[in-house]
Amino acid sequence: MTEPGATDGASGLPVGDLLGGGPVSVDLAVPSRALAVGAHPDDIEFGCGATLARWAAGGCRVHHLVLTDGSKGTWDPTADLGDLVAAREAECRAAAAVLDGSVGSTSGDRPDRVRFLGRVDGELTDDADGRREVARAIRTLRPEVVLGHDPWRRYRLHPDHRAAGFLVVGALVAARDPHFFAELDLGPYRPEHLLLWEPDLPNHVESAGWTADVKIEALLAHASQHESTMGIATGDGAAERDRFAERVRRQLAAHGALAGLPAGEAFHRISEL
Repeated sequence: MTEPGATDGASGLPVGDLLGGGPVSVDLAVPSRALAVGAHPDDIEFGCGATLARWAAGGCRVHHLVLTDGSKGTWDPTADLGDLVAAREAECRAAAAVLDGSVGSTSGDRPDRVRFLGRVDGELTDDADGRREVARAIRTLRPEVVLGHDPWRRYRLHPDHRAAGFLVVGALVAARDPHFFAELDLGPYRPEHLLLWEPDLPNHVESAGWTADVKIEALLAHASQHESTMGIATGDGAAERDRFAERVRRQLAAHGALAGLPAGEAFHRISEL
């Protein structure tokens, strides 16, 4: 558990206590395909970056689906939001390549690595059109594991995180049942597991060892968020990066402790889908 009063941090850094105490499972078998669905361009790396890195190293084909354009992700009131959206998409692709170990690969960018729904940041809603598009991704990619925000996390402030979680849950139901969104002309598909990050009630931990470094590197690829999310002042040196990295490591240690591990990422796991 994190210490009471742990430093708040955006997008998944420690916020108060983790409610543990019940049975906690550890480490799913590495899936052949996984789909992570985040509200904003950096949410996936915060929520499950170490897990995705370890799975990718084990042969998993990792897919990312980002639901909003990230256009509110700056403290600069004069920012060109079109440029910001383009920068955040590029950062997503760079971070995803870090997680799956393909930085500098001669095979080039994998076109199915990152998909963007393009909803306006801050205005995401749990609606039929959104559920259709997430269900389309699930039916097309056919992941064994889907990962997303826990929409039932108490005292969650950001409305996009709640909406993103409910979109994933609703889309899973739609993807598995043939009469939902039949116009997609894609056969129904039922994943084996759903892992919800920033869990209100954690019951599963994925171990994180060497992949802590990969998670941190992937997060730092989101350069537009260094100041507003990570506390790294523009033009500053290594000290702020080191402090941010230490915050991430403390969170991984707190999550891992739920299962007696040195480091991990905690989830609420649902396997009756």
